[in-house]
Amino acid sequence: MDLVTISVGIAAIGYGMYTAWARRSQPANFWKLEPMKNFWGERGGLAVHFVGYTLIPIVVGILFVLSGLRGVSLF
Repeated sequence: MDLVTISVGIAAIGYGMYTAWARRSQPANFWKLEPMKNFWGERGGLAVHFVGYTLIPIVVGILFVLSGLRGVSLF
């Protein structure tokens, strides 16, 4: 079990969960969201932002936690 890898994974999951919450409750805090909406449209911009800042960090975090539990080290 590698605690550093698990910690990084937990941090990534936390970041993804925070962005999911904050995008709904405080969308003005995301300065990249409006340009994405302008470029790709309302739904496309939200989708790209969701994938890049919520979905990918959560998935990567889960993979890091599982890898850390197996003993794989990030560094």
